[in-house]
Amino acid sequence: MPTQLNLRITRRGDRTELVAVGEIDLSNINEFTSALDAATAEKSSISSQLIVDLAAVEYVDSAAINVLSGGADHIGKLIVHPLLMTTFAVSGLTELISIEAASS
Repeated sequence: MPTQLNLRITRRGDRTELVAVGEIDLSNINEFTSALDAATAEKSSISSQLIVDLAAVEYVDSAAINVLSGGADHIGKLIVHPLLMTTFAVSGLTELISIEAASS
């Protein structure tokens, strides 16, 4: 059974934002990948910055890290739950993407 994940793509001015709520793991990685691809395509069509907001995501597995790494060239900023900062630092993702902890 897939883990609960809600995804929303919005455009605000000159930026496209992908917001995720829930957990991202192998059970729903295809859904997350499709949403990231769609947000990337939308960003490209309007020449804006892509922000991926994971502030409401408290768990990611290696599949999510791989997808984010693969899309690093298209992501302007990644906003993450403070619990995930160490995970992204250890994975090396902080070297590829500008990452900021969400405010509490």
